Amino acid sequence: MKYVPNILTIIRLFLVPLFPIIFFAPIDRAHTYALIIFLLAGVTDFLDGYLARKYNVVSVIGIVLDPLADKLMLLTTLACLYISDYIPLWVLIIILIKEASLVLSGIFLYFRKEKTVIPSNKFGKLATITFSIAIFLLIIIPNHSISIIVLSIAIFLEFIALTSYISHYFRNVRKNR
Repeated sequence: MKYVPNILTIIRLFLVPLFPIIFFAPIDRAHTYALIIFLLAGVTDFLDGYLARKYNVVSVIGIVLDPLADKLMLLTTLACLYISDYIPLWVLIIILIKEASLVLSGIFLYFRKEKTVIPSNKFGKLATITFSIAIFLLIIIPNHSISIIVLSIAIFLEFIALTSYISHYFRNVRKNR
C-alpha cells in the first residue's frame, strides 16, 4: 500500500500527454474518449490523496508530483480547449500565470532555510472541482451558456484561491521570519 498513491500519480502523469493525442485524434467520438481520460485522471487524483492520508504514506515524491500532475492536466486540457475554440486565449493565459506563480513561489518557499510549504485549502479545492465541471461541460456542450457560466465561476474561484494563498503567506510565513 505504501507505493500505491505514487503509482496513481505517475499514471496520471502518463495520462497528460495521452489527453491531447486522443482529443485531436481523427476518430469518431475523440472528445468523448479524451473526456474519459480527463475523468480517469480526476479519479486517480482523488484516490491517491485519499490513500496517502488514510494509510499515512505521504511522501516527498507525492507532495511534488501530485500537484504537478494536476497542473499539467489542467493546462493541457485548457490548451486543447483553446485550440478547438471552446475557450478564449485569455482563460488559458490567466490560469497559466496563476499556476506558474504558485509553482515558482512554492519552489522559492521550499528551498529557503525554513522549507515552508503552503498547503492547499478549501478555495483551491473548490476551484479545482469547479474547473473540472467546467471542462466536462465544455467538452460535452461547447459554447453553451451553462458551460460559459461554470467556466466563469471557476475562474473567479481561482482568483479567490490565489488571494487566499497570498494571504496565508503574509499571515503565517512572512511574520515568522
